[in-house]
Formats: sequence, C-alpha cells, structure tokens
Amino acid sequence: MVRSPKVGRRAAASLVLSAACLVLDTGCVIRRYTIRSEPPGAQVIVNDEEIGPTPVSKAFTFYGDREITLVKDGFETKTVIQPVPAPWWDNLLTEFFAENVVPFTLRDEREYKYELQPAQAPAANDLYDRANALRAESQAPPTPRRRGFFAWLGFD
Repeated sequence: MVRSPKVGRRAAASLVLSAACLVLDTGCVIRRYTIRSEPPGAQVIVNDEEIGPTPVSKAFTFYGDREITLVKDGFETKTVIQPVPAPWWDNLLTEFFAENVVPFTLRDEREYKYELQPAQAPAANDLYDRANALRAESQAPPTPRRRGFFAWLGFD
C-alpha cells in the first residue's frame, strides 16, 4: 500500500499543530490569600497597603512574611506578622516548570482568620499618671550638649 504525499504532509502539520498547542497552553500558578476577622468588617492593611474590609481576598506573587493590621471601631487594633511559606512545588528547582511547563493551573489559596478583642477604656488614674509624667518630662532642663571632637581641639 502506497501513501500519497498529501497524507504525510497532513500528519506532519497535525503533529506541528499539536506541539504548538502544548507549548502555548503552558502552566499557570494562581496565588491568593483571604483574610477574615471575627467580627467581620475590620479594615485590613497588609504591608502598609490598605486592601479593604474583611472578608477580603488579594492575589500575590511572592511568598514571605506579611505585616497584617486589622482596625475596627470599638475593638483593639491587631497587628500580626503572618508567614506565607511556599508550597512544595514552588522552590528554586521546580518553580520554572510549575510556572511555564506544567499544562494545568496550580492554585495556592490561603485563608487567615483573626479574632479581635473589644477595646477597653484606660482607667482615669492611668491617664492622669501618664499626663503628669509627660508634663514632668517636658519641664525638665535640657541635657547638656556633649562636646565633639572639634570642640576638644579648641574649635567650637
């Protein structure tokens, strides 16, 4: 049985087209964290960037520690350093393949929940003592200026 040249060209074109589709359909990594609070509605600030009231989600690119601050009226402000470690498939040796070669989407979704404590008004005596301490500090005479190297040499 003899094949015609057209069948061979079609097979080659089909093979090239399949390879191009595989190359174009490369891997993808989706990274996202969600912050929740009890009670909900606390304003969230992550690394000095305000991202919104809880519950709130944000996509991220890099792993590492995040400074998360939660602020809500009537509750104590809470600041935590939240570590966000990389998953097993995202390290120095495998990151390139996970991002570019794997033919499906890898998802890394994290959820962090924080409980806020009701704010407590300071006792009147504590405020009074702190005010007196600040007043005494402001009325204290200034500390003498230290003489520098040039003053020691006779240049003032």
